[in-house]
Amino acid sequence: MKIKKNVSLRQDVYAYVEKKYRSRPEYPWMKFPGYAVFRHKDNHKWYGLIMDIPKNKLGLPSDEIVDVLNVKCSDPYLADLLTREEGIFPGYHQNHNTWISILLDGTVPLDKIEQAIDESYGAAMSAKMKQKVRGPKEWLVPANPKYYDIEHAFDTKKELDWKQGRGILKGDIVYLYAGSPISAILYRCKVMKTDIPYEYSGEVEIHALMKLKLEKKYKPDLFSYRKLKDVYDVAAIRGPRGIPHALSEALK
Repeated sequence: MKIKKNVSLRQDVYAYVEKKYRSRPEYPWMKFPGYAVFRHKDNHKWYGLIMDIPKNKLGLPSDEIVDVLNVKCSDPYLADLLTREEGIFPGYHQNHNTWISILLDGTVPLDKIEQAIDESYGAAMSAKMKQKVRGPKEWLVPANPKYYDIEHAFDTKKELDWKQGRGILKGDIVYLYAGSPISAILYRCKVMKTDIPYEYSGEVEIHALMKLKLEKKYKPDLFSYRKLKDVYDVAAIRGPRGIPHALSEALK
């Protein structure tokens, strides 16, 4: 591992982002000349922020000034795991669920810092760029029979508009799971279009739709809730979620 003890890694970070992402630090605040921002070339959103702050701002017992790198995580669970490691903290002056602060004093190895920068760059991408980079993804999406007659959704048509789930992009595969009393996966669909404007406020709020095209139907007993739970360890289906590899293979 590339570790530099008791020195700031600020210049190493500058060199890495310039070489890999053609990013150069911007200094937007005259009041804080040591604060540097890195912007994504795709949409100009921040994917990194270096600050020089007292250690006690991070809860450490010292007022020594230290360089800190703020980066974004795509998943709150990942952010929580990282903040359990030495030298990594919940994002200072950022959303604690999606941002972390990394000490640039040698506590965290340079290669791990570079991995965090890569993660942040990906998390800051636009939906269009993410589609090009990550490729199609499979999702399990719940449908509540109380609000929609999901059993007969495709009786007379091959396409329908559905509430868009966060993170779902055009080209992804959606498996529609019908909730109780059906409690089973009924359809495999391909996402043909996303971000269709729509506003609805009620028991269920909808701000955008996605267009789904039917590719396959399943009998309710094939992928029932009990089978999903006992065989594939899928117990909670409260919102759009990824699919375990074993279940993905079985559905195919």
